[in-house]
Amino acid sequence: MLGEIQARLENFYPGKVKTINLPLDIDAVFSAERSQYYSTKLLAQALPFSTQYPGYIIILVDFDLYIPVLTYVFGEAMLRGNISIVSLCRLHEEFYTGSTDDSLLLKRAMKEVLHELGHNFGLYHCQNWECVMHSSSGIEEVDIKGDYFCASCQKLINEPTENN
Repeated sequence: MLGEIQARLENFYPGKVKTINLPLDIDAVFSAERSQYYSTKLLAQALPFSTQYPGYIIILVDFDLYIPVLTYVFGEAMLRGNISIVSLCRLHEEFYTGSTDDSLLLKRAMKEVLHELGHNFGLYHCQNWECVMHSSSGIEEVDIKGDYFCASCQKLINEPTENN
């Protein structure tokens, strides 16, 4: 899966995608009460590495993430920062139906990776259901939204202002 995601990201950013291993202490962010991992604390652990690597760091994990105000999150990003995290855990079709669908998993993962990168680029959630920046509170919303930035969001990425 990591190789497929990297290859697809290369389509957007040719020659600029690398795989690195960050020495994060995931046990330190595990909540036994929730049986989940606190994504904000993982981002904080990764922050010191942000100066060692140019560009954006996307942490890809296969365990369940949360923030205290939500039951779970598909990912989290530092708005206008260079670090984000995406969990594949709830993107697996078998999480819901017991059936494996690697093609659907890859499609969902790319949407969430691009979504979190959008936050890194300074984008907020978009009202356009076809935009990858549309907020997703459940897997159905991940499946419904598009897998690309709408024209308005793309314009904000291409023409940064003092707000992003």
